Amino acid sequence: MSATGRPSTAQSDPPAADPWLTESGRSINGCYLADETAQVRELVELARLPLEQAASVRDLALQLVASVRRNRAGKSGIDAFLRQYDLASKEGVVLMCLAEALLRVPDSETADRLIADKIRAGDWARHAGEAESLFVNASTWGLMLTGRIVRPDPGDTRDPGSFIARLASRLGEPVVRGALRQAMRIMGHQFVMGRTIEEALERASASPQYRYSFDMLGEAAFTRADAQRYFEAYVEAIAALGRAQAGKPFGDATPSISVKLSALHPRFEYAQRRRALAELTPRVATLAEHARNAGIALSIDAEESERLEISLEIVTSVLLSPVTAGWAGFGLAVQTYQKRGLAVLKYLEAAARTARRLLQVRLVKGAYWDSEIKRAQERGLAGYPVFTRKSCTDVSYLACARYVLESAASLYPQFATHNAQTVATVITRARALGRAFEFQRLHGMGEELYAEVVGPEKLDAPCRVYEPDGAHEDL
Repeated sequence: MSATGRPSTAQSDPPAADPWLTESGRSINGCYLADETAQVRELVELARLPLEQAASVRDLALQLVASVRRNRAGKSGIDAFLRQYDLASKEGVVLMCLAEALLRVPDSETADRLIADKIRAGDWARHAGEAESLFVNASTWGLMLTGRIVRPDPGDTRDPGSFIARLASRLGEPVVRGALRQAMRIMGHQFVMGRTIEEALERASASPQYRYSFDMLGEAAFTRADAQRYFEAYVEAIAALGRAQAGKPFGDATPSISVKLSALHPRFEYAQRRRALAELTPRVATLAEHARNAGIALSIDAEESERLEISLEIVTSVLLSPVTAGWAGFGLAVQTYQKRGLAVLKYLEAAARTARRLLQVRLVKGAYWDSEIKRAQERGLAGYPVFTRKSCTDVSYLACARYVLESAASLYPQFATHNAQTVATVITRARALGRAFEFQRLHGMGEELYAEVVGPEKLDAPCRVYEPDGAHEDL
């Protein structure tokens, strides 16, 4: 990537004249490194609500927040755990580091030393008994007692800090390592619906009030063998979803599968654009055909900003192909933390209108913020491809939400959010326009919020659960 924001091209893929000026590039790259203040000033006008709607949004958001707080009492799950151990606390940072690092530690000795070092740094006693959730309190005592079944004496319970200090010297024992690894698996169960697609479908059947989108866990492909393995996994998952869907009509509530383009090709990068387009586009089209024949939907996941332009080229090719004719199940995720978010939606709306298709659009904020900032700094770019302040991303999301709702003839809106204010805004705008839409949430998160949204006795707005499937190691 050059300092001007133009993607560089490798010599192995000789470019046409100005290769970055593809149709998608011409449509979206003008704001790749746009001035953040100027960009937000434009977006805020689109995000702004009329006074009457703004008052309705405020009242509904307050109602939702109050209900969520009531619903939290006695609830377990990862939401409760993260509330107690958020990243504003040292203990939350310790757990985050352990959860990530333990999966990568190759030997037991190093794992023991890591656990001893990290656990000793936390003041676990101050969390004991504070949470309303039994799951959280049990987790806290498990951390305090280092995974052992022990009975502390009354002096220890009055002065847990001293108790933890005495136990710290024994934290390297194998039983502790095993206990913490098991704790990570328990936490993983909160995030992962099932180890296989069949297991995930079985769990999903227990909550029929939700729609579901299934995501196969895994890393990007580094070899052709990796790409082939992931391709076959997607084909098998689509077949399993098709069997579960057999005999049911295709509709808004139809299950979907999410596909990562980086998992389907080892060189999914702009420097290998021609090769990636030639080899990856047919694979995506094949998966789309399988999904259409199975009676389900298929969505392309969003990835890093330098892959956006080539992703749009692939999506457009499949959208314009006969594979998607008469099928409203093809779609993609659009990141609104990117400064190009609104431009991407305008490009997609035009493409869908040209193709005479209804394209599903999952609006997300984005999951790669830290790496996007770091890469821009490493490359010495004149700006950032993403907004640097959360408030700016929020404005962008609301502006993009309005655009998608007002483009309902070509785009089917799907709003991925756990934010009560955003939920209230989307419902208010959508009902004023009379537009169909759905919310989306992550499995294991946002349950209390959407308990107040889903169902005719609540706000009667549909919600799809985006849920990962795979082994703990893949998570």
